[in-house]
Amino acid sequence: MTYTRRALAVTALALASAFGPLTVSSAQADSRAQLTDNGVRMLSRLEAMEPRSRFYAEHASAVLVFPSILKAGFVFGGETGNGVLLSHGRAMGFYNLSGGSWGLQLGGQDFSYVVFFMKDSALSYLNQSGGLEAGTGPSIVVINAGAGAEANTTTITHDVYAFPFNQKGLMADLTLQGTKITQIHPH
Repeated sequence: MTYTRRALAVTALALASAFGPLTVSSAQADSRAQLTDNGVRMLSRLEAMEPRSRFYAEHASAVLVFPSILKAGFVFGGETGNGVLLSHGRAMGFYNLSGGSWGLQLGGQDFSYVVFFMKDSALSYLNQSGGLEAGTGPSIVVINAGAGAEANTTTITHDVYAFPFNQKGLMADLTLQGTKITQIHPH
């Protein structure tokens, strides 16, 4: 599917979310093996682009990688993508990220997101609740690529750190506000 068609599909999802909850069934989920391969590849790409991410990866209980998240909006906006939870390079579960918003917005973007679970309690919350919603549960800090902060054992004090990267397209706001991450259960 071309980028434009994918952006239009996400916009349609955004409009649907304005009138009801945005959900993606496991039948729509990417192939588990392909998603795992893409997740491992994107984590390696982030580590090559952003050296601090290697420190987070080495100290994380697990890493949730969303290789491709589509975000689009025209007044109503939406985003969606599937990801894999990795622990020591092995797939531990699969998740969907989705969200909707409304307001002054226009554009579309495809990007990647890597979420580092630094504390076992944050990972337990993710597993026991079947996912998490921005603003509830463990604290999440979004780190923009190129920001000057250093990563070491004294600066890592939050439960979860997220890195958006690999952006294609034009749209502002790569935060997790209004976003829900839910576990994809196999049937």
